[in-house]
Amino acid sequence: MSEEVLIPKMKRLDNKQKKIKIPLLNLLLIFVCTILLVASTFINIDLKHYIIPHGLFSNKNFRPEDCIYAFSIIPQIPVVMFVCSFVGKKMSASCIMLYLMLGLAGFPFFALGGGLSYIKEYGFGYLLAYIPAIIVAGIFLNKKYSILNMFLTSLCGVLIIHFCGILYMVLVALIRHDGGTFISGWIYSQSGMKVLYDFVLSFVAVIIGGYLHSFLKFITD
Repeated sequence: MSEEVLIPKMKRLDNKQKKIKIPLLNLLLIFVCTILLVASTFINIDLKHYIIPHGLFSNKNFRPEDCIYAFSIIPQIPVVMFVCSFVGKKMSASCIMLYLMLGLAGFPFFALGGGLSYIKEYGFGYLLAYIPAIIVAGIFLNKKYSILNMFLTSLCGVLIIHFCGILYMVLVALIRHDGGTFISGWIYSQSGMKVLYDFVLSFVAVIIGGYLHSFLKFITD
């Protein structure tokens, strides 16, 4: 067989192999990232840091441990931002859609279980907000994986999730005729300072995802 005929055939075979491998890799990544989203729902990270307590100089009963603020955080929002940075907004949207559909289908993948009735939960808006968050945040990473773009990705993603989550919670609370005290307390406990912690952890997660994204591109090109 002549070289003029053999080379085009080899190129077509190579292209067919790439068309087979890439979708299989995508499916594997979607499956792994979805499992990661599920796992992050049930993980509590205990954190501590120093603060300046209120009434530091006026409180006669001041103790050194009053300067330590301890709290726990569920890392699902940082994991969402990591997935967005790692596999891109299209594939991460597929992961989140799969996660939501499985949860609404009855699998106990949400923090309080699963099933269609979960749409009545106060916190379901945070889960729905993952989709617009990665779509908007992913715009910055589509341009370039720079520190500035990763910073903007984390900031926009976290703010969108908390903003939409709060709006959904207020809507559910109004339907249930909950009072203003309940609404303000819920917002403070579920968002409040957690916005800052989610942003810091998301920024770190996006940077890690960016490095893995570069490695992924290197092995697939």
